Amino acid sequence: MPTTPLPRETRVVHGHRRAFVRAGEGPPLLLLHGIGNSAQTWAGVVDRLAASHTVIAPDLLGHGSSDKPRGDYSIAGYANGMRDLLSVLDIEQATVVGHSLGGGIALQFAYQFPERCERLVLVGSGGLGPELSLSLRAATVPGSEAVLTALTHLPLPLRTGLRALDAVGRAVGWNRAQDLAEAGEAMLALSDVEARRAFLRTLRSVVDARGQCVTAIDRLYLAEAIPMMVIWGRRDPIVPVAHAEAVRELVPSARVEVFEHAGHWPHLAQPDRFAEVLLDFIAATQPVDHDRDGWRALLAEERALAGR
Repeated sequence: MPTTPLPRETRVVHGHRRAFVRAGEGPPLLLLHGIGNSAQTWAGVVDRLAASHTVIAPDLLGHGSSDKPRGDYSIAGYANGMRDLLSVLDIEQATVVGHSLGGGIALQFAYQFPERCERLVLVGSGGLGPELSLSLRAATVPGSEAVLTALTHLPLPLRTGLRALDAVGRAVGWNRAQDLAEAGEAMLALSDVEARRAFLRTLRSVVDARGQCVTAIDRLYLAEAIPMMVIWGRRDPIVPVAHAEAVRELVPSARVEVFEHAGHWPHLAQPDRFAEVLLDFIAATQPVDHDRDGWRALLAEERALAGR
């Protein structure tokens, strides 16, 4: 939970201000954060990645320093927004790394714009199964906004307490403390009413009381055409590590890395290892050259199997 804010640039896209971090030079890396977070979640790995890559880490619409309009917070809408931001920045292709909600957006981006996705990296990703923590499911039910409003207006000393909890957790290796501190920081970021409404619109577009209701499982066979890696914390209390094993079964070509002592934010718990694993994956794979004929053949094969 770094306290020094990463410097942001801004661009206006479709009338809305988009804030983002840009660092380094080289092949582009697009880093997509999770719900309630911001580009700040990548602060521990940006410098290492920027030594060899152009890192673009946006504050997603409705998050961080980006605008929070009454608008489209669907996964597809976010994917469109990432395509348009990259276009404004004159970046045609990128390796896309997504954490949690950002993983679901990365999957959708690869599905909608395969010609622009060189590699796909999913970190504790959404969109791979219905299972989800009770707290996020509860936030989708009627009346949850009032509860969220009360929780996000707790006294300022709570923030100090969260930072102390994070520091103690890091000192003694209690990763659950780090997860609790990061979740608490995300909650406190919702003290603004527009941020809360954007959070709830985003959450309810992909989650209901039963769990995640948007899935990429039925399209994961298409990922065979894209170099893919999955990173998960074994102790993830929000999205179970079993989802990583599901990817291993459905996409045999995918590289799966499980951080035994990490929770939902492996890039915060073990930033050096995270950067090392990510850079090794990039070095070991070639960016995909999108094959339209091959893409059509995969879709046709799936339709043929479904018709049997």
